[in-house]
Amino acid sequence: MLEDYPIEGRRATEIARSVERGVSAGALPPGHALPPMRELAEHLGVNPNTVAAAYRALRERGVIETAGRRGSRVRARPASTAREAIRVDAPPGVADVGKGNPDPALLPALGEALAAAAAGAAARPVLYGDDAVSPRLARLARAELDADGVPPGPVAVASGALDAIERVLLAHLRPGDTVAVEDPGWGSLLDLVPALGLRVAPVAVDDDGPLTESVARALRGGARALVVTDRAQNPTGAAVSAGRAAELRTLLGAHPETVVVEDDHGHHIVDLPLHPLAGPTAHWVLIRSVAKAYGPDLRLAVLTGDTLTLERVQGRQRLGPGWVSRLLQDTVSHLWEQRAVRPAEVAAAYGRRRTALVGALADRGVPAHGRSGMNVWVPVPDEAGVVARLLQSGWAVAPGARFRTVSPPGVRLTVSGLDADRLAALADAVATAIHPGGGTRYG
Repeated sequence: MLEDYPIEGRRATEIARSVERGVSAGALPPGHALPPMRELAEHLGVNPNTVAAAYRALRERGVIETAGRRGSRVRARPASTAREAIRVDAPPGVADVGKGNPDPALLPALGEALAAAAAGAAARPVLYGDDAVSPRLARLARAELDADGVPPGPVAVASGALDAIERVLLAHLRPGDTVAVEDPGWGSLLDLVPALGLRVAPVAVDDDGPLTESVARALRGGARALVVTDRAQNPTGAAVSAGRAAELRTLLGAHPETVVVEDDHGHHIVDLPLHPLAGPTAHWVLIRSVAKAYGPDLRLAVLTGDTLTLERVQGRQRLGPGWVSRLLQDTVSHLWEQRAVRPAEVAAAYGRRRTALVGALADRGVPAHGRSGMNVWVPVPDEAGVVARLLQSGWAVAPGARFRTVSPPGVRLTVSGLDADRLAALADAVATAIHPGGGTRYG
């Protein structure tokens, strides 16, 4: 076992770093058994407690897992291998519908807002000791949250939705705890949870959001937190309906200790109403990123929730970055005040393309999902084969493996930037890739 890869180091940090290098390089592949702690300690000439500390750190970072007498093994998908690596690079001449980016034509120009923020900073620079959250941004965010029926709570600011989710989970959970996560769901979140030393409990999803019975099963199994995408779910386009929200709130009322995290990244790009789950549990957070509606490079998300959770998030934030740039906060505030994005128009633009693609696929005998947002999810029988055949026909799509753990295979198609003619061509290519023998019936 020690001959497979030469683990090195005298201190726990050095040993852990050596194992991570082996995992990243592929020398320690998924499922590979690591040496027993005493055997490795003897080989390295260190105390077994040193190796135990290294293995513990690797478990907490999601690199390895321990299964009793079977010992420690590299995780099936170690945290050091990001799901973003599961992608198809589009060569010249191939249309890329796999990256999940918003349509740049629907994003607002930032020049005026940045200039206004800079002018404000010149008049009154933000210095150490100033408020971490712009009162202006908090007021604007809270007004929209109130209008959408989100319970009262303080407002904090993070560097994007994933940053906010990480801070919330760390505020309440400890390594080894379980988080219920949508499957298929956001690949970055599926990476983050094990990277924090937490366990994933997959929750099935349909067009109306997480299935109530699947969430119930995860909570009965000990999940301490639930992460739900309210609208424009990635990759399926699901949106939590009023009926599903009522079911989930009733269920959560029986599990009041659960930490509920809602990701409403679809804010300002969807026209479906928000049906928040917040209320039945003691600890909850709702997060709104500006990435999809205003541009990914703004790196800003606002969040509200119960007072204790927000205090813990902001307290830990003060010990790290301190705050999210008030220049960015003022920029976003200006964009909101000037209504730089017209949500109904943006939602309609994505909706026309999404509906047209889902309809075109249905006409070709291919079921697909896309209730909201910019993505369409297509279940397929042979994921690798479909991805390869689509690439040969001029389309790069996102493999479903990036977004799922135990759910069936599929591919994600992003409709941003596609016009009607290309949507029809894409539907033709998908139908042919799924049924390469020509058995598809066109309606």
